[in-house]
Amino acid sequence: MPIDTKHDDLQSLRIDRSQRGDNGGEPPAWARRYILGGIGIVVLLGLITIGYRLFASDVPEVEVVRAAVQTSGSDAAGSTVLSATGYIVAHHTINVNSKVTGRLSWIGVEKGDKVKEGQVLVRLEDEEFRAAYEQARGAVENAQAYLQELQHGSRPEEIQQAQHNLDEARATLVNDKLTLDRTKELASNGVVSRQQLDDATAKFESDQQRVNSLEKGFQLAKIGPRSEELLRAQGAVTQAQGQLDYAKSQLDATIIRAPVTGTILDRTAEKGELITAQFASAAAGGPQGSVVSLADLNDLQVELDIAQADFARLAPNQKGIVTTDTYPDKQYDGQIAQISPEANRQKATVQVKVQVLNPTKYPEIQLRPEMNATVRFLANEAPKNSKDPAGVFVPATAIRDRDGKKIVFLAFNGKTVSREVHITSQRADGALVDGLVGGEDVITSAPATLKDGDRIKIKGQS
Repeated sequence: MPIDTKHDDLQSLRIDRSQRGDNGGEPPAWARRYILGGIGIVVLLGLITIGYRLFASDVPEVEVVRAAVQTSGSDAAGSTVLSATGYIVAHHTINVNSKVTGRLSWIGVEKGDKVKEGQVLVRLEDEEFRAAYEQARGAVENAQAYLQELQHGSRPEEIQQAQHNLDEARATLVNDKLTLDRTKELASNGVVSRQQLDDATAKFESDQQRVNSLEKGFQLAKIGPRSEELLRAQGAVTQAQGQLDYAKSQLDATIIRAPVTGTILDRTAEKGELITAQFASAAAGGPQGSVVSLADLNDLQVELDIAQADFARLAPNQKGIVTTDTYPDKQYDGQIAQISPEANRQKATVQVKVQVLNPTKYPEIQLRPEMNATVRFLANEAPKNSKDPAGVFVPATAIRDRDGKKIVFLAFNGKTVSREVHITSQRADGALVDGLVGGEDVITSAPATLKDGDRIKIKGQS
């Protein structure tokens, strides 16, 4: 196609601005009205969008679940009536102390070692205790020898000697009697002086007293010691034996043995340290009072603090399921073993101890004291076969505490409605409550500042 022809075609497509109206190029009035109306609509829509974004951001987004009615027939034996958390403790923890004060010469256990009853754990230096024992044993032997001497009485040779002494004294007395008689006769005739008569009389009386004394000694030699003397000697033996037993117990106490079969929980003394028998004096930097502590780890309990408001749901010997935070997939059987006779005023709780009935259920796992544990207490008896509503189940996250009351928030027409409820049965993941009829939309996740009547947006709904 020639270039001139193309140029003519392009010229035909141009708008002839000279054909416009007499208003100097301005659009007609009706066009201006439409343009201004469109601009106003756009501005209004923009303002509405901005306002919605500003005010919609203040409406919290919540999660809801449908409250479900449960009948009493569904609350069968074995259902959870209460869940509580606490700590595993040894039923009996024993702090092994020394009965005597001495320096530790040997210790044969470490923390975590398993020991048997009677096993030697610690030895103390025993030189002074052994010396005291030997001294006490010598005193016993001495007292026993004296008692035996009294019990056996005089020997035959001693009795025979006493007999000979008595016979000799009697013979001398007979001779003294003859001499006295002759002296009296001579004195009466004036042959001897009065002094000689007095001397003969004195000698006779003296020998007579000697004969009497020897007669008594001879009789005592044949009779033996008095009963009182035997009792006194027996008392001396008993006293010496008591001192020997005490010294023996002190010596034996230098060897410290395991009082029960168990596991060493802690070791508080080292070789060379001074161990004291007085536990109260074991201050910082001073002598140690305790040597080791041990417990039977096959005899464990879970120590719980139960709120007084929930305590009425439990009963003596009630059974439960025990789990730990360390092994949440492992379950152990439990049973209430002890309920404190008094409550804790400050914490408003009652202490309950649950016996772990099968702590060795999983041989590859060792339950340890001070582990966190949860106990789900189970209903002891199956309720009657009734289909009457027993309550409405709501999740635990929906129940809130306000001014000492239990409440839940319901979602209704885009706003919150608070309802007071009363818990009738605690479950593992929630509770049965009175105060709802069932079918309500219960808010389970919402800000803590949520109030009655607040506008809300349900998550997942446009």
